[in-house]
Amino acid sequence: MKHLQKYIEQKNLWRKLFNEKPLIYPRDKQKILDMLDSDLSPENLTCDGELRGKALLQRANHLKNALKECA
Repeated sequence: MKHLQKYIEQKNLWRKLFNEKPLIYPRDKQKILDMLDSDLSPENLTCDGELRGKALLQRANHLKNALKECA
C-alpha cells in the first residue's frame, strides 16, 4: 500500500491548500480511483508532453502501482 499511501498524501497536500476535506481510504475509494484514472491519461501522465524518459516511467509505475493497490 506504499504507492497508494504516497499518492493520497500528495493529493491531500493540495486539497489542504484549497480547504478541501482530506481523502481517506477506503471511504473515498471511488474518488481516488477516478483521480488515478485521470492522472493516467496521456496528457496528465506526460504533463502535456513535458515529462519524458526515466521520469515518465517512474511516474507511470507509481500511478499504476497505486491503482493496483486501490482496486
